[in-house]
Amino acid sequence: MHRIASLAAAITLAAAPALAEIRITVLHPAVPLSLGSFAFEGGKTLALGIGIGSAAFRGPNDPPNVVWTVSDRGPNIACSDAQRVTGLAREAICAEARNGRIYPVPHYAPSIYRLVLDVERGLFHVSDVIALKTLDGRPIDGMLNPLTVATTEIPLDGRGRRLAQNPSAIDAEGIVRLSDGTFWIGEENGPSILHVASDGRILLRIVPEGTGKDYAGAGYPVLERLPAILAKRQTNRGIESMAVSPDERFLYFMLQNPLANPDVAAYQQAKNTRVLKFDRQTLTVVGQFVYRLDDPQTFRKDPSNRQSDPRVSELTALGTDRLLVLERTEGTTKLYEIALAGATDILGTKWDDPATRPTLEQSNDLAGTGIVPVSKRLVFDSADHAEAPPKLEGVALLPGGALFLINDDDFGITGERTVGLIVRGLDLKVGD
Repeated sequence: MHRIASLAAAITLAAAPALAEIRITVLHPAVPLSLGSFAFEGGKTLALGIGIGSAAFRGPNDPPNVVWTVSDRGPNIACSDAQRVTGLAREAICAEARNGRIYPVPHYAPSIYRLVLDVERGLFHVSDVIALKTLDGRPIDGMLNPLTVATTEIPLDGRGRRLAQNPSAIDAEGIVRLSDGTFWIGEENGPSILHVASDGRILLRIVPEGTGKDYAGAGYPVLERLPAILAKRQTNRGIESMAVSPDERFLYFMLQNPLANPDVAAYQQAKNTRVLKFDRQTLTVVGQFVYRLDDPQTFRKDPSNRQSDPRVSELTALGTDRLLVLERTEGTTKLYEIALAGATDILGTKWDDPATRPTLEQSNDLAGTGIVPVSKRLVFDSADHAEAPPKLEGVALLPGGALFLINDDDFGITGERTVGLIVRGLDLKVGD
């Protein structure tokens, strides 16, 4: 207990230097996060890690040095990357599905992790692992759901054989923990949001209207309470964030990218993605707002001309209707403070109607739409900090306004490893 108290003090006392003195402390796992190795027959052998950093959260009642994170669906490789990652020709390992996705460890169960930060020694410890489960306690996997309304892919194993799709599977990408010990998770594939018990049992999955039939036999209740248009998310660009208001009444989540609305061509050029506000008491969406993604040339570690490269991977609540947004590319991460106040609520308007032309996603400059997007204020850019790893995806608010950031290492398939950062000195306005 004395050790925990001293670590908490270290975090708190170091959390408020003068503005513009942003300081970063790098934390590494105290024990290697290993999932073992996998050898592709005739190809490469991968040393797999455990990718615990898809999202992060610390609640006000948690100890100052405790953070909760979540992993996604497990190690997976798009067939378009097969040659580079596996050493095998795409035509060979993806013969069953040229545009499929390879799962070398298909039995992996997406899990919640409890981390204890040891700032003095530059370490973090994994103190608990909670596998996500069906209501009757069976661990789920990260296979693709058998979707017919939203787009999906064909899963393949490490030898290129087709795997069965699974209606109970999830791709966890956002997390909050409530004061009652339960969790809410943002999920990318459906897209969906989930309420999860403290022991990892999925109590409820909420999906877009008109898509519930695709989850028949999931092993937990499924409700259609999200706007139907969310099913137009681009494949692998669904909900990758989750935040909760200080009074725990409202959840906030975002689409990682603009929708493929009406088609993929619109997604590739679009800047307008959607922020949703969800009332936990009524289990309904009560607000929808527009967030405009940055120009891809402004991501200085990896500028590009592809508007689909910038995406949103995390939300953290700074107050009611005030959020910290993590917008990133593969190599660069920016943090923006945003406010819903003053932005146009488009819930239930023509922008939720798939027949509307031009669509929200085709209206890049918003001229003539009457829509005011959420305001954005940049508070952090990883391009200014050489020690920041690529693919920072998790953000947790620590005492004194410090942040804990963690990267998604994609289970080490390309050699990356999990790193945590304590970031102090940011100009954040925390509280209502």
